[in-house]
Amino acid sequence: MVQRVITTLEDDVVGGEAAETITFALDGQGYEIDLNVGNAELLRDALAHWIGSARRQVIIPAGGRKPARTDPAQIQAIRAWAQEQGLPVSNRGRIPASVKDAYQAGHAVTA
Repeated sequence: MVQRVITTLEDDVVGGEAAETITFALDGQGYEIDLNVGNAELLRDALAHWIGSARRQVIIPAGGRKPARTDPAQIQAIRAWAQEQGLPVSNRGRIPASVKDAYQAGHAVTA
């Protein structure tokens, strides 16, 4: 038996046919929205000012490879933040994944 599944995207804001699904994150929460060409452009234009001043975050796709070593300045920032928060982190060596995750959740804005 053969089955054919057709998925049609509908613009989540105005209805009608959507051209793409846009994923983004804010305050550690990921979002997806299906938008037509015009609304996708509006969203990107609205975020452009903020993206221009933001730092990029490396996002690993599910099943993907780990990124290259973290920038030493970033490691230093994570350690300082963790110590301010009273989280267990040593002055040297590996930073626990739970501490890195907590830092990223509090500092990440991705588009």
